[in-house]
Amino acid sequence: MIETLPKKLVELAKACPFPLYVVGGTCREYLSSMFPLKPDYDICAPVPPETFAAKAEEFGFAKCAVYKNTGTVKMQTDDGGDYEFTSFRSDKYVRGVHKPANIYFTEDINLDARRRDFTCNAVYYDIKEQKFIDPLGGIGDIQRKVLRTVAPAEKVFGEDGLRLLRLARMCGATGFRPDEECMEGARHNCRLIRDISAERIYDEFRYILRADGIYGVKYGQYAALCIMRDTGVLGMILPELSLGAGMTQRQDFHMYDVLEHSLRCVMYAPDDIRLAALLHDVGKPYCKVLTGSYHGHEKEGARIAREICARLKVPKKLTEETVRLIELHMYDVDCKARESKIRRMIVSNRDIFFKLVALKQADYSACRDDLSEAPVITKWREIYGNMVAEKVPFNLRELKIKGDELIAAGIPRDKCGKVLDRLLLECAAFPQLNERNKLMIIAKRVVRDV
Repeated sequence: MIETLPKKLVELAKACPFPLYVVGGTCREYLSSMFPLKPDYDICAPVPPETFAAKAEEFGFAKCAVYKNTGTVKMQTDDGGDYEFTSFRSDKYVRGVHKPANIYFTEDINLDARRRDFTCNAVYYDIKEQKFIDPLGGIGDIQRKVLRTVAPAEKVFGEDGLRLLRLARMCGATGFRPDEECMEGARHNCRLIRDISAERIYDEFRYILRADGIYGVKYGQYAALCIMRDTGVLGMILPELSLGAGMTQRQDFHMYDVLEHSLRCVMYAPDDIRLAALLHDVGKPYCKVLTGSYHGHEKEGARIAREICARLKVPKKLTEETVRLIELHMYDVDCKARESKIRRMIVSNRDIFFKLVALKQADYSACRDDLSEAPVITKWREIYGNMVAEKVPFNLRELKIKGDELIAAGIPRDKCGKVLDRLLLECAAFPQLNERNKLMIIAKRVVRDV
């Protein structure tokens, strides 16, 4: 493993009068041959953080942050390397509280190992001695691709509710499977996720939705969501979505219930629309309970999704995009919409059109695990191609008339923006209208309606 470590780190370790260890993800990655694009390094030693930092600075490591209470130092090197050092310690938690109530520094590597989450993350590599130290049998678990807690699972998850999400993320990212004790401990403590702040939940959740990209494990995001479902954590965080479990759908279209379909939609969706994919049918359980059918679920789903995003502190831009995609995901579902309407829809939603296409394809594939192109996508692709060939203006810059020209012709300034939008939609259906004189005639006609 020594050959895979940065030269500066190896030189530092050899110069330290104390043993310096790489621990956690770096060891797991090496032993399982799963490497991230940009590695970072967790290192530790049985010395105070000040002692380590002073030595590291001699070798060109720059201090970014020091947390004396936890014995942690974050450092960087001039080549962009990220390092987090932590002194050997033992933590004591109050049940469900994310931060340890008491921290005890120690020189015992076994105690340090016991404070971690899973045995696969409690493998150490002594850089100077060039050997692994495995206090809890983590190497064997890595070889078997098993997730096992460093102590009784009831204790590990009871100490920190955020570990419930880390379990899901680890499973999705690595393809490891939790043993039964681990799953039972997570199920028994799933309610503790409610004690974790929304910001921390969302921070983990966004990694879960992209878990397949961490080490390239196919459909890792789906596996992670299944762990969340099976431990009950998904129901704690997204009860509106989990109501879809067991809700059957039309058998001629769907193989799965509402919840499983939603998870599979995430499985087939590109990573930039997976929140919308997860929530695209979140309105179905509400509509089913209220009216006995799923009709109009896209509108209710958009409303519910907005509430969920607010609760989880999802960034505003992503919230707005997610809500719009959900509201539009049923558009032309039967392929009966007129071409003129589809053209106007494309121009009106030009900023998210390709994401909408991706969502509709994922939705189609998730119905019956059918990866062929959805009929509606074939239809839309042809229409969009024709629009490009016809030089349809997709934005206001491509219109052959400008706002100041409309104002000079007597169009009220406060109505100018809406008039331009109407002109853009007219040209979407009839691109031959994109001439200044024709647009001016239309503008004078439509200004009364805006």
